[in-house]
Amino acid sequence: MTTGNHDTLVYRLSQILVKLNQGEKLDPLSLADEFGVNLRTIQRDLNVRFAYLPLQKSEGKYHLDPTYLGKLNTRDIERFASLAGVRGLFPSLSDDFLGDIFDTRIQSTLLVKGHNYENISGKDTIFRQLEQAIIARSHITFDYKKGEGYKHYDSIAPYKLINHKGIWYLVARDGDKLKTFSFSKLEGVRQLDTRFAQEPEIDKMLREEDGIWICEEKKEIVLKINFEIAAYFKRRKLIANQVIEKELEDGGLIISAKFGHVNQIIPIVRYWIPHIRVISPEGLQKELENELLNYIDRSSNHEKI
Repeated sequence: MTTGNHDTLVYRLSQILVKLNQGEKLDPLSLADEFGVNLRTIQRDLNVRFAYLPLQKSEGKYHLDPTYLGKLNTRDIERFASLAGVRGLFPSLSDDFLGDIFDTRIQSTLLVKGHNYENISGKDTIFRQLEQAIIARSHITFDYKKGEGYKHYDSIAPYKLINHKGIWYLVARDGDKLKTFSFSKLEGVRQLDTRFAQEPEIDKMLREEDGIWICEEKKEIVLKINFEIAAYFKRRKLIANQVIEKELEDGGLIISAKFGHVNQIIPIVRYWIPHIRVISPEGLQKELENELLNYIDRSSNHEKI
């Protein structure tokens, strides 16, 4: 699903929920005409995407159970529509799980970035355990798969479950370091009796962060972008947290970006060689050039064998 299609879907679902919340009785054919979609799409919205809502049907029209009228605010409506539209992101497709979305405490544990998703079915229990630990601000212990074995982590403070480009991650504090763990590699999660203090600045940082390389002390990189590729960087942020500092007379750009780990930046720089150059930090451009020289040397030797 493209971003444009997703935005259109969320808008349609939001508008339908507004109408339901106001007590309107909705005719599927009229909705199809209003939103420029076919009848089957509207029927899927009402019968599948909103299956967890207390909808009633009479004389072919859908309406919300009167006892629920007016109980959804604007934020609720936007949230429900969005989550119903990306329902496949979540490990459990049960109505109980979607019903939990009505609980703002559960909602605060999740942060979704992107519209595709990995298959994490079978790990519903662990997902719920992490949600509850985040809500209670309870320390957890777990085993984390690394290579062929596992590393044990104890007294970890879980802050948020983030879905970035379809992959779920747990952001948590290990001692004095904020770390990102791949959810699919977590095993044996157990909630402890000890608690940790809430840190609002971390929530703010996670909302503003473009990627999953979480770091409280970020470094800065400055890049020169040649005019041949400048349009791509002006169109959208190809590098996390990028800022266009200056537009050059020849059409090129000077951009900067804050990063938590060099691997957040370098793969993008490599992709755009030779039309991109690292200005700072000092020495990084030379490292990249040496990598290329070593690659060429190894490739030449391989051809001679």
